[in-house]
Amino acid sequence: MGRLPLEGLRVLEITVVWAGPYCGSFLADLGAEVIRVESTKTFVPLTRGASPRLTQAQIENLPLYSGGTPGHVPGERPFNRSPMFNSHARNKRSMTVNLLEPGGREIFDRLVSISDVLVENNPTETMEKLGVSYESLKAVKDDIIMLRMPAYGSDGPYRDYRAHGVHIEGVVGHTMLRGYEDTDPSYNTTVLMSDAAAGAQGAFAVLAALHHRKRTGQGQLVELGQAENVFPFLGEYYMDYLMNGRTHGPTGNRHPRALQNCYPCAPEGDNEDRWVAITVYDNEQWQALCETIGAPDLAADAELADAAARHARQAEIDPRIAAWTRAQSTADAMDTLQQAGVPAGAVMNQEDAFADPHVESRQFFQEAYQEDCGTHLYPGPLYKMSATPLSIRRGPVMFGQDNGYVYRELLGYTAAEYAAFEAAGHIGTDYAEGI
Repeated sequence: MGRLPLEGLRVLEITVVWAGPYCGSFLADLGAEVIRVESTKTFVPLTRGASPRLTQAQIENLPLYSGGTPGHVPGERPFNRSPMFNSHARNKRSMTVNLLEPGGREIFDRLVSISDVLVENNPTETMEKLGVSYESLKAVKDDIIMLRMPAYGSDGPYRDYRAHGVHIEGVVGHTMLRGYEDTDPSYNTTVLMSDAAAGAQGAFAVLAALHHRKRTGQGQLVELGQAENVFPFLGEYYMDYLMNGRTHGPTGNRHPRALQNCYPCAPEGDNEDRWVAITVYDNEQWQALCETIGAPDLAADAELADAAARHARQAEIDPRIAAWTRAQSTADAMDTLQQAGVPAGAVMNQEDAFADPHVESRQFFQEAYQEDCGTHLYPGPLYKMSATPLSIRRGPVMFGQDNGYVYRELLGYTAAEYAAFEAAGHIGTDYAEGI
């Protein structure tokens, strides 16, 4: 097996919640040594779970509070058992240092001096309080690359605004496009597309900056405003407003230029909530759908040969499709329609996805071990690379797990210095009392 694409590169990660850690997971999968720089004095909610002191009572009274911790128990260190964090914590390392405490900055700068990239997705104000900027990093390591991913960028009126994915998607207008025509946005469920999009795009930006550095020897600052990153996903709606003055609202599962919806399927066991998503773009797909569901009269209707007419008459067509899907399992409906050339997909729950034969054949979920969690299946790397196969080489990283490696091996501190840092609270595998 060849060397992994980013093997030999070191990335520091000061990231929170999802977008930043997800970005780091791409780089770690590709072979970079990604080191999470964490603090025993600061717990950021929704990063390593909801609370550093998660209790059994909280889990029992508010099941979603745990985020699905293994066995529905908090464990001795619940922050190492958060599934949201652990799903993107593979192949990484973790060290602790308190940047605002005496000696913390010297430790951090020493680590920067032997690193290639720093990734962060904090509010601009937070990084300023920590004193971490591209200029300060460049003073330590001239060719350093810094990726910043603030919600709204590091200048402008919103520069210091806090935001999670749900807020970013509200600001860019995605929330107003989701949901059903007869409901308002308060009925929408949470979708955090902006986090996933920023993580992937951020990793791409780091790769581009590394390529530039390889050619020129120069590092650089890369800023990815997460809201700006989402705007192109909704480009057609902005263009329609700019060119035609139209604003769009929610359309449910329908599409403005196709016949599309989710249709009920036959119950499976005790589960009656079974569905299949179907989309028909052109007349060839329309004819194939009509033949499959046994609707020759619809196929022969000359008016319905036009996509706009099918969309206009969807309320009439939907019951005919549903009459057929109700007699099918989700898998049978999907397979039958796909074989006929009609885009269709079973609407799966988590159990379905884990058991899906295609996902299993692709070996997407991979086993990984972590001391505080045991062995479980986790989402694996997203790339399939023939020359450099990717895998989960190391299970989800625990808080402060690699302090010894970073302080003693990488930074060269003595045993006495290590003990002093530990006594000062820089080094730890738990959060400080009161946090």
